[in-house]
Amino acid sequence: MRAPTRWHRCFGCDLGRLRSVMAQAPPMEQQRVESMTHRTGHRNRFVQLFGFAEGRILLTGLALMSLYFTWLGAVLIVAPQRCQLYLGMTATHVLFGRAAGMSFGYALDLGHGIVIPANMVIETVLVLLCYPLFAFGLKRMLVFDWLKRVTDRIERTAGANHQRIRRFGIPGLFVFVCFPFWMTGPLVGCIIGHLMGLRPWLNMGVVIGGTCLAICGWGVVLLELNEHIASYSAYGPMILVAILILVALVVLLMERRRHDGDDR
Repeated sequence: MRAPTRWHRCFGCDLGRLRSVMAQAPPMEQQRVESMTHRTGHRNRFVQLFGFAEGRILLTGLALMSLYFTWLGAVLIVAPQRCQLYLGMTATHVLFGRAAGMSFGYALDLGHGIVIPANMVIETVLVLLCYPLFAFGLKRMLVFDWLKRVTDRIERTAGANHQRIRRFGIPGLFVFVCFPFWMTGPLVGCIIGHLMGLRPWLNMGVVIGGTCLAICGWGVVLLELNEHIASYSAYGPMILVAILILVALVVLLMERRRHDGDDR
């Protein structure tokens, strides 16, 4: 038999190394494929959420929020100082509730034409964004620690009012959402509507309708109150805003302490 030449020996060594590399490649490739599949699975699961009505509600909220910030951006270009007032009113509403946010707007002499529509949009965006997250949390389709804590807290609050509101049906839910002071009112109303078995879009219609009616009522009362207080002191409207913020903080702390006591 012909003896192997130097070329054959070198080629044999290279072939051996190549086989060794190829033997190691499949597990690495398999791991890479599994990683890609894992990420793709998460993406597909996230995309599947938008196949539900709650997912489409979330998309609607994101679209409305984009339009609102586009409007703020346009105001920033045309009147930067006025945009700062709108941003302040928006932040106050989100952090401390509609009463404080609207009072802040009236204290800055923005008037009904800006305060009422802007706060309607802000509250609608909050409802459209928060309700789907809570609904997915209740269904355990989205599981985050912070979301679970908030969902459990709101679910307990909604459960305490559920049976009483359920007796009156949709009109009862509408009235319930009209009168709450704190921002949680519409959110609790959404969960109550969910527990009542209302279809998601009907639930949104009732809650947002009641919320907008409440904002109109708050607008009339707060503007009159601001004008009355301003007749005594120029600082009166801002003092009213500070009082409403303080009340909102006290209510929030009391609710949190009560729920912490229930957890124990």
